[in-house]
Amino acid sequence: MTTEGGVQYSKIAEIKGPLVVVDDVENAAFDELVEIETSDGERRLGKVLEVGNGKAIVQVFEGTTGLSISGTNAKFVGKVMEMPVSKEVLGRVFDGLGRPKDGLPDPIADQFIDINGEPMNPEQREYPKDFIQTGVSVIDGLMTLVRGQKLPIFSGSGMSHNLLAAQIARQASVVGTSDDFAVVFAAIGVQYSEAEYFRRSLEESGALKRSVLFLNTADDPAIERIITPRVALTVAEYLAFELGMHVLVVITDMTNYAEALREISAAREEVPGRKGYPGYLYTDLSTLYERAGKLNGKKGSVTQVPILSMPSDDITHPIPDLTGYITEGQIVVGRDLFRQGVYPPINILMSLSRLMKDGIGEGSTRDDHSEVANQVYDAYSRAQEVRALAGIVGKAGLTEIDLKYMDVGDTFEKEFLTQATDENRTIEETLTLMWKIVSKLPKNEITKIKDKFVDQYYKEE
Repeated sequence: MTTEGGVQYSKIAEIKGPLVVVDDVENAAFDELVEIETSDGERRLGKVLEVGNGKAIVQVFEGTTGLSISGTNAKFVGKVMEMPVSKEVLGRVFDGLGRPKDGLPDPIADQFIDINGEPMNPEQREYPKDFIQTGVSVIDGLMTLVRGQKLPIFSGSGMSHNLLAAQIARQASVVGTSDDFAVVFAAIGVQYSEAEYFRRSLEESGALKRSVLFLNTADDPAIERIITPRVALTVAEYLAFELGMHVLVVITDMTNYAEALREISAAREEVPGRKGYPGYLYTDLSTLYERAGKLNGKKGSVTQVPILSMPSDDITHPIPDLTGYITEGQIVVGRDLFRQGVYPPINILMSLSRLMKDGIGEGSTRDDHSEVANQVYDAYSRAQEVRALAGIVGKAGLTEIDLKYMDVGDTFEKEFLTQATDENRTIEETLTLMWKIVSKLPKNEITKIKDKFVDQYYKEE
């Protein structure tokens, strides 16, 4: 990240929150990189947010604490922020701005790429349809992830979404192909202990060598959180479309990103939208989420699993609400299951992968996958209804078939949903467990699966 050259200005008009207003500026550009130098020689980086009438508003990544109007200089570098990339970024740990955090020198760069990226031409997009195995049964079996998809995880404060994020990062793989696979993991505004957990988790499992880790901790300036996902996605795009790798990008926690965006918006005195977030929150989120996909004629792919914690478990909050409009489905972590000690506590009745149907079946997973998944959804849904009924009339008031469905619900949660944090199940193991659940029902209740599959896989107990 070189900042050589540029034009220096010393007239600082105002310092407000994370922003510095520079006067008498000529020829500055939107998003241009700015180096702020304090009177005692300390240097901080920022970028231009707004230009006009001889003024430039600069967003300072490291914060403005300790800066004063007098004695502060701003050097406009003449280019936007760039990330140095090469294959050497694999196995490395960086901070939220893309600077090495593992004690090693900067990687030798093949290219310097603008972190703001370019929109993916919709006409050049290839439809995602290839299966990614996460090793987590509930995801692989019932809300399958495909290459190029963006599938967010909606969670609540204090729940086990970070454990799930680390498990997916460790275990994810592409099956049935020898193509290279990589994970780009971006932690935004996480606690120091969580950042260490992510780093240790990838190191000890050996997954770090095929991963790139970006860590922005809660004590880093909030403003850096705007940059972290963009730096991570720039590296992911390079690995995917220049080196031909299949890249899974895990970003946690997008709520911290949106909070930082709200902070900047308030400092700029913009008209607030829903719950104080800027009116362009949807547009801003889409500039990140829409960087996932596959391109015609390119070998690699970028798949995104953004994770966001819903304030007060409110799924109608602007962040999950707008995210849901942009992405292709969602995985919802359930508070009730979490309280019961189930891991991963995913509420399948609120979750959906809209591209699942295109990534499963013959040639991808197995030809019976779609039908057995539908039957499991149906059976678990019925089990929930029976549980509600039992709460009113008591277990003694239930019919024999009702009790069978209750048993299916219990088995689903204890044997299929529940999984150790280091348990990596193959898709075959997942499908076997799904048939075990289905086989607890009498054959005349199996209405969503063709007879040939029932004859082949159903095992009456």
